[in-house]
Amino acid sequence: MDNTDSILQSAERHCKDHGTRLTEKRKLVLTGLIQSEMALSAYELIAEVKKQYNQDLAAMSVYRILDFLESEKLVHKLKLANKYIACEHISCDHAHGVSQFLICGQCNKVKEINIKPATMAELQTTVDKAGFKLISPQFEMNCICADCLAHTA
Repeated sequence: MDNTDSILQSAERHCKDHGTRLTEKRKLVLTGLIQSEMALSAYELIAEVKKQYNQDLAAMSVYRILDFLESEKLVHKLKLANKYIACEHISCDHAHGVSQFLICGQCNKVKEINIKPATMAELQTTVDKAGFKLISPQFEMNCICADCLAHTA
């Protein structure tokens, strides 16, 4: 069994535990995200599923599927790019910090990292002192990945 199959099995267990189902179409969309190192838009996912599995998915269906997967915390929506990535912690059985996203400005590769709760608490205090209320603790940081950095040297 490859890593994608293992992650999908974990996602299926997660859905079953929450009283939902990971349908075949949901699996196709989630698989497309799992196998991509880049964040994908709904339309990029449609093209990827067509290319990899010769399956046609309607845009409205993909948006509904992405909403479902996001509500189940199986994918993350990158707000600035309006794209999605699979959660890197689908198969984990332990708690994580707040997810943050490193996005390569050259190749668009995305890496999910976690920030410690203490760091987030300190940030929350700073935001509060500035007279603001933090709505979402998600950061999307523009970076350059090691592969792209190696090609520029």
